Amino acid sequence: MTQPNNRPLILAVDDEASNLQLLRQILQDHYRLLFAKDGARALELARQEHPDLVLLDVMMPGMSGYEVCASLKANPETAAIPVIFVTALTDTADELEGFEAGAVDYITKPVSPPIVRARVRTHLSLVRMEELRATRLEIVQRLGLAAEYKDNETGLHVIRMSHFSRILGIAAGLTEAEADDLLHAAPMHDVGKIGIPDRILQKPGPLDPDEWKIMQSHVTIGAEIIGEHEGGMLALAAQIALTHHEKYDGSGYPHGLRGNDIPLVGRIVAIADVFDALTSVRPYKKAWSEQEALDLLREQKGRHFDPALVDLFLEQMDAVRAVQQRWAEA
Repeated sequence: MTQPNNRPLILAVDDEASNLQLLRQILQDHYRLLFAKDGARALELARQEHPDLVLLDVMMPGMSGYEVCASLKANPETAAIPVIFVTALTDTADELEGFEAGAVDYITKPVSPPIVRARVRTHLSLVRMEELRATRLEIVQRLGLAAEYKDNETGLHVIRMSHFSRILGIAAGLTEAEADDLLHAAPMHDVGKIGIPDRILQKPGPLDPDEWKIMQSHVTIGAEIIGEHEGGMLALAAQIALTHHEKYDGSGYPHGLRGNDIPLVGRIVAIADVFDALTSVRPYKKAWSEQEALDLLREQKGRHFDPALVDLFLEQMDAVRAVQQRWAEA
């Protein structure tokens, strides 16, 4: 019976043919397999074939398994491939050296077939989860860019304001993980503009009251596009989309929230979004100077913006300028 060629590919490395044969018997029913009997060949196959996982002996002539693992991790093309050591070395110090070399797991010989299969399955599942997370993040970012292109933006606006948001989030006390979620969720803040007619979104002059009401609906449209989620980055993105036009004095939209009733991420993104919009060239205006934009932030403390967050933003201007330089408009 022909096996499907989309099964995960595993590279097994051992200088003993009997050990490779045993791994073949354990894994061949569920995985595609490659074999190498020395470190040099293992590195060559890893670069050429990009296996999903490497099972690696430690004690081999020439390069040791530790050296092979370190070489894999030093090469950007192979660094993400998980490595599991399969070795007769059982000392704790040997196991620690394996993890320090970059391995994700350590199996001692003689191997137990159920343990080998379980460890391989676990680490391939982790790889798959990381791929799904990266794909989800890419979709979120692309949707954010789609809204900017519809609004005649270059896409660099969402990059800059997202980094401003992360910088301000860290200053406001978010953890690194929370700030990273904010960085990745912020590009979705205006995704609801996808649902706004071009005649309104791209109108060169002022909007009349009916048009302005339609424009304001982009925040609820955005939250609906992102959907309801129990937690995580998408829940954060929906919260940002819905609340980044609320104002600290309660005069914003869609719900007229006031002060700290506005979620922290909405208050952060409001500052990041406005600052970048002011200091960027738009079809309908020239870029404001940094000083003019900062003066407006100060003027709007307690009105549009959270006063404490404005002060924190002003303290981070070196980091803000670095973002502007890195993602400057061409």
